[in-house]
Amino acid sequence: MVQWQQRLKAASIHFGLSVTVAAMAAALVFGLWYPYPYREISGGRELFTLLVTVDVILGPLLTFAIFNRAKPRSELRRDLAVVALLQLAGLGYGLWTVFEARPVHLVFEIDRFRVVHAIDVPEDLLSKAPHGIDALPLAGPTLLAVRPFVDEAEKTSATLAALQGVSLSSRPDLWRGYDAARPDVLKVAKPLADLKRRFPGRATEIDAALKGVAGADAAMYVPLAGRKSFWTVLVDPTRAQPIAFMPLDSF
Repeated sequence: MVQWQQRLKAASIHFGLSVTVAAMAAALVFGLWYPYPYREISGGRELFTLLVTVDVILGPLLTFAIFNRAKPRSELRRDLAVVALLQLAGLGYGLWTVFEARPVHLVFEIDRFRVVHAIDVPEDLLSKAPHGIDALPLAGPTLLAVRPFVDEAEKTSATLAALQGVSLSSRPDLWRGYDAARPDVLKVAKPLADLKRRFPGRATEIDAALKGVAGADAAMYVPLAGRKSFWTVLVDPTRAQPIAFMPLDSF
């Protein structure tokens, strides 16, 4: 009975430490790599939760299984160290996976916004990012836009690449600063009133998304393509600056 109590105590201590480390990892992931709304749009929350839950549960279970005061102290320390190393390796691999899949840009592409993830950007095009644009930023997505094609040949080549899975937005050689594209965004953006007419049952939710935003009634909207779902970006009517996001397919 005493042995089981000792095992349970050791596993509980291990669990507490694991939760603390997981909380620190969550602050990094959701505070830096997947700020709202990208934790939802890009599936970051589900991926991180799955990886960390397995890691947090598995470590204490292993400690519960191997902990035995009857073992020589050196052997017990070795066993616990192996468990800790395995757990840290699993957490490290999970964080690397989440890091590689992180959103790096919100790109305006012709008539929509698209979220681009680090894994989407072809390595052979990284060096072709325009001067001043970080191809793979660490601190959350930046606003960019796809530039106009220089000729029909480039348009054909980019279209063929898109058919093979390389979207226009994920190509650094087609990027430009968002400021230059603001007029184009406003040309395709539609009035907020139209969105409410299309989705009358979501009108309250739309208003809630814009609560506290100055000039909300004049806001406009543009569809957004995410990794697994479609959202809507609500933009300022003068600067085309995103001011709110909604889990609403407005295509």
